[in-house]
Amino acid sequence: MSEEAERDEEKHEEEGELTYADAGVDIDASEAATAALVGAVSDIDNTTDYAGLLDIGDQYLALATDGVGTKLLVAEALGDYSTVGIDCIAMNANDLVASGVEPVAFVDYLAVDEPSEEFSKQVGEGLSAGANEANMALVGGETAVMPDVISGLDLAGACAGLAPKDAIFPGEAEVGDVLVGFESSGVHSNGLTLARKAATKNYDYTDDFPFGEGTVGERLLEPTRLYTYLLPELRARDVHAAAHVTGGGWTNLLRMGEHRYEITDPFPAQPVFEFVQSEGNVSDEEMHRTFNMGTGFVVALPETDAESLAEETDGKIIGTVSRGETVEIRELSLE
Repeated sequence: MSEEAERDEEKHEEEGELTYADAGVDIDASEAATAALVGAVSDIDNTTDYAGLLDIGDQYLALATDGVGTKLLVAEALGDYSTVGIDCIAMNANDLVASGVEPVAFVDYLAVDEPSEEFSKQVGEGLSAGANEANMALVGGETAVMPDVISGLDLAGACAGLAPKDAIFPGEAEVGDVLVGFESSGVHSNGLTLARKAATKNYDYTDDFPFGEGTVGERLLEPTRLYTYLLPELRARDVHAAAHVTGGGWTNLLRMGEHRYEITDPFPAQPVFEFVQSEGNVSDEEMHRTFNMGTGFVVALPETDAESLAEETDGKIIGTVSRGETVEIRELSLE
């Protein structure tokens, strides 16, 4: 950890603010570890920020893998695993969409400490629902019983997709581009370690949610939104880059290139974020570095294309791209 990061952490502790690192997840360390792993094993030159690409002739075979994370602990506490399969599908399929790839097939990996027909059935129903919505095949999976390794369960998967070579997004936004954003459904499947710690300071998962309908646990379990429906509209336009707003929150926009991303009209953050922030005394900056804060997917493209995309979908113009190396949103400057 850098000296500056240590000073920031000490400041947060003194002020009683909860951070993602305090909750147990250091994003910088996680990204460094991932980069080290990829650097050690990757021998594929054609990759995007969201998927690995394999040249198979006139098109690319794309692969992505991800899991549900500690959202599973909320499901376990409520005894409701009916939606986590959707999360597993969405976290993978959305990554492929951010590359310009159509998801076509999915395999899951369920690891458990002991088998249970009931939660396996619920997980399977969620996976099926997610695959149907994404219009792709659920071609199989594996269940591993490992009581010495797993406590409870873990759910992950891998998604395969196909794309003509000219359909892959360049991956680099351009100065002058306009940003079109698409609303999230809530927390999705990132930042749950922080969200859970904040939410359970004064509440149980079964308590009524104080900012709206349902329980605290139900609001945290809201399944990740799928953005596969956007792909035909994106491919019909000159999309330069796209960002799936996951781990790292709004700093994900920097994966579209080192520019200044001026966010002037983001979607409002859902009430669950206000709840997490107030209960955890989480700073505005930490919230935007950890969560999607209401916007789950962002596309950078020329102004004319951006206007038509917003008009013909449920997206809206949320900002612009200019020279710089920051994300400017809600009076915050994120690097």
